[in-house]
Amino acid sequence: MNYISRLNVGILLLSLAWCSACGDTTISDYVPADPLSYRLDYGVRPTADTGTVAVTLKLSQARYLLREMRLRLNPLISDLDGDGALSIDGDSAIWRPPENGGTLKWQVAVPHRRNGDGYDAWLDNHWGLFRAEDIIPRAATRTLKAAKSETWLRLELPGGWTAVTQYFDQDGAFRVDNPRRRFDQPSGWMVLGELGVRRETISGIRVAVPGPIDNAVRRMDTLALLNWTLPELSRLLPALPPRLTIVSAGDPMWRGGLSAPQSLFIHADRPLISENATSTLLHEVLHLTLGLSAASGYDWIIEGLAEYYSLELLRRSGTISDKRYTRAKADLAAWATNATELCKGSSTGATTALAVGVFSELDKEIRKLSAGTATLDDVTRRLVLTDGRVDLAQLTMIASEIAGEDAAANLDTLHIDKLPGCRTLHAGM
Repeated sequence: MNYISRLNVGILLLSLAWCSACGDTTISDYVPADPLSYRLDYGVRPTADTGTVAVTLKLSQARYLLREMRLRLNPLISDLDGDGALSIDGDSAIWRPPENGGTLKWQVAVPHRRNGDGYDAWLDNHWGLFRAEDIIPRAATRTLKAAKSETWLRLELPGGWTAVTQYFDQDGAFRVDNPRRRFDQPSGWMVLGELGVRRETISGIRVAVPGPIDNAVRRMDTLALLNWTLPELSRLLPALPPRLTIVSAGDPMWRGGLSAPQSLFIHADRPLISENATSTLLHEVLHLTLGLSAASGYDWIIEGLAEYYSLELLRRSGTISDKRYTRAKADLAAWATNATELCKGSSTGATTALAVGVFSELDKEIRKLSAGTATLDDVTRRLVLTDGRVDLAQLTMIASEIAGEDAAANLDTLHIDKLPGCRTLHAGM
């Protein structure tokens, strides 16, 4: 072989190697070696000019493990198409893929207003911020018994853009793995674009605070507050998530805070601690770490616990003084006078303030009945271990058990007639 031929072969081999490296961002054809595992690759490509994303779901399986997928569609999803059999009926779709796998594709218009006041999902030429649930419809599967998914999320981004999600980044791909589920779907907040990110490990939790540049995101302030308060949270709830992603941006995002699995959003202009000594950031952190959901009519339990403990963390950590804490409780009590009932749909600010008062009194009563051996903390630790949605009966049962043998007859704070609106709700069930 002459020099020119060897040179041409060398160039060809280098080209193949380069193309192979380029292929790292494409959807994989890899099939898991485990005979009971199938692979799902979600590919997301934003088109900033139009505020849309194109999503491709590729299924790879060596045998017929995944038989059917039922998707709940939202009105912003369009152009749903795929291999195999696909039927669409209003806001739901059923996909029956080919035996060896297949591809499902759709488009999503990302920007979405929240109650007509700011956006809870956004995408423009500089950045995007939304939940995975906004672009990937929630689905249920029918599979061969004991089959499970190996799920990956890949983002194809414009030049100069990066992305942060609740998942660890593995060379541009995000492994989606929930040990409690056999079917893993991407979830939680994600931010992409021209980003600034600060990271730190606090009480064993890897915290990331990403946000678009030039949005006045208070990354270091956020880490400072969490450095003070997360150690106290770890004493309340020993089993905390391994990762916490706090995404933030300014306008046109909604001016509040919203939690999602292992991630939360807070508007860049939202104070980390308000003038009344409450904290939207810690309130959402509590939602995320408690992981509780409420039965219909009992949203006050979930919201009240989050607000009660967000204030407690500030006091216990010394972030606010006892005097400031007492004043904050008084302010909440004054606000609570505007609430006419606890048991209803979504908890308003006044309802949540009233619920904080209920939990404060419940803590005092448990301490008294248990002769100081138990507190509301013990009730909360039991609640987070329960399955299903929390209601008053469950809360009362756990609180009574924690307070002691005679508490069932003596636990006064949670008597249904002392909780406005709850008697009516109970009667209607």
